[in-house]
Amino acid sequence: RMETDYNPMELPNNTGFEEDSDYRDFEGTDVKDMRLEAEAVVNDVLFAVSNMFVSKTLPCAEDVAYINVETRERNRYCLELTEAGLRVVAYDFDQTDDRLQTPYHETVYSLLDSLSPAYREVFGNAILQRLEALKKESQS
Repeated sequence: RMETDYNPMELPNNTGFEEDSDYRDFEGTDVKDMRLEAEAVVNDVLFAVSNMFVSKTLPCAEDVAYINVETRERNRYCLELTEAGLRVVAYDFDQTDDRLQTPYHETVYSLLDSLSPAYREVFGNAILQRLEALKKESQS
């Protein structure tokens, strides 16, 4: 859970934010902006997939964001990110299919692990390389 060190008193009254801006529901310390969360998810695993980015066409909100991912097998997915976790909502970029009843995954690692054997291999190799580097560091 992401906490912020924000004091609502720091903003002047005439900030110029419109009523329909992203800040209208800002309540200080307990806000979790899903777009920021989605960007973090993408940055975490981008190296292990062919392509991954936060959707620019589907609406991001405080409680939901959409991430497009193309696995190394060239399969495309649109993922929904909410407090419940991540799940596949379509089998193409920037789409949602209400008929899809896919399970939520707590982490992007778990989701990609279930979708992409190539992701699993690349991610596993990255962990092994990191462990080897740490081992060498501790021996020197």
